[in-house]
Formats: sequence, structure tokens, C-alpha cells
Amino acid sequence: MSEPSPLPPLREVIKKHGLTANKALGQNFLLDTQLLSRIAAVPGDLKHSQVFEVGPGPGGLTQALLQAGARVTAVERDERCLPALADLSDHFPDQLQVINEDALKMDLAQLFDTPFHIVSNLPYNVGSALLIKWLSNSEWPPTWQSLTLMFQREVADRIIAKEGSGTYGRLSILAQWRCEAKLAMSVHRSAFTPPPKVMSAIVHLTPKAQPEGVNPDILAKLTQTAFSQRRKMLRQSLKGLPGGLDALADAGIDGARRPETVSVEEFVALARFLSK
Repeated sequence: MSEPSPLPPLREVIKKHGLTANKALGQNFLLDTQLLSRIAAVPGDLKHSQVFEVGPGPGGLTQALLQAGARVTAVERDERCLPALADLSDHFPDQLQVINEDALKMDLAQLFDTPFHIVSNLPYNVGSALLIKWLSNSEWPPTWQSLTLMFQREVADRIIAKEGSGTYGRLSILAQWRCEAKLAMSVHRSAFTPPPKVMSAIVHLTPKAQPEGVNPDILAKLTQTAFSQRRKMLRQSLKGLPGGLDALADAGIDGARRPETVSVEEFVALARFLSK
């Protein structure tokens, strides 16, 4: 049996299919194959693993994941990219499934019945919304084993931030209260076509045990209320939340503190009281 012909460089793929990055879809194409291979290696050995990818575009990261031995399910809204992804599917038989859909509307529980990883160069305009969706599983641990995601650097910094920093906020707490979150690598703007105005970074998250007695919906509402006006004292922010002031007293948290000074563990304590 003859070996398949080598895949063309990504720039040739883009030229062949007349692809240009669509700003409305938050697209920026990543073409550096060495960098793409490094991103695909962040979750560990993916051979025979299931991977979910959002917004593959011309298929640069998809190709790196397939070459790592993963079985990839990719969701792509942009119909212009589907022929390029079809070429990849032909090159990697039975390894790639492409779905023309909006990832925000998809129920991954209906898509995967075994554990899987999520690896994606997320479109900038929906990155945070998708992350919150995946972190808000009612059942924990989730069926996904890890998240390896590209964000604008400022969003990545918010995800991994600790209390007391200027970037610490609601996203930090929702990411860290039941996940380990770390910065896996920085990505210079020059690596993209076209180059975005901002720097980017890869964040890697893995599930950890969920603190007992905490309703995720309560924690989400609590953090939204607390950080809606982050310069206000907690007692001002939480007085309109039923049980908010009682929760502060129960957790021994000074109501004069501002939300960015309150640790993830302290927010968990507040949510635990409110969840009773």
C-alpha cells in the first residue's frame, strides 16, 4: 500500500481555498507547525484519545492533533473552511469528524459518551463564554479530562490570577474553585495570520474535586453580584443578595473588603452558606 502524499503547507491550504480570517467570527489563523505541535502536546499523550476542537479554521491545530494520534471532533461555523478540513479527513481516515455548528449551542454530553480532551485556538469573541459553559457542568468531575485553550493574554491572566491582583475576578474563581489552572505557554502575536493587536497565551485546566456543599449556580450568582461593581465593599455588593450579609458573618469575612481581595476559598465558603 502506497504512503499518502505529504500534506501541503498551511499557507498553500489557505491560498488554495481562498481563506481569509473573518473578524466577525474572531478568527486568527495560526500557521507555525512547530508551535502547533507544542500546543497539541500540552495535554500529554493523545494517542487514541478523543479530542474536541472549536474553530479549527484551515486545520493547523487539527493537523497537529491528528498527527499526535488523536481522534478529533471539530466544530466549525465557517463553511468556507469545510473543504480544507475535508482534505484533512481524507488524509487521516476515521480520525476526524467535522460538524458545521455553533459550539455555544452544542451539548457535549450528547456528543461524547467516553472521556475526552478539549484543545482549541478559541475564537476570541466567544472564548470566555465557552470556558464558562464548560466550567459550569452540573455534574462534577466532568467528562472532559482537560482544557487546553488559546486566549488573548489578558483573558488568560484573568483565568489564572490570584486574589489581590488587578486581573483577579469572577473568571478566576469560576476557573479555580474546582480546577487546577496554569499558563502553559505564551504566544506572540506575530505567530498569527493576520497578526492580532494583542498577545495570546495557552491555558491548561484539569478538574479537581469539587468542594462539598456548594451549588455551582449559587457560586456563579455570588461572583457575578460581587464583581458587578468591583470597587464597592462586599457588604454593599451583597446586601441585595438574599442571605449575603449573613454569609459574610458566617465566613468571618470583613464586609469592608473589596471582592478582589477575597480568595477563591473564601468565596467557596460564602457560596456554601448560601447553598444551605
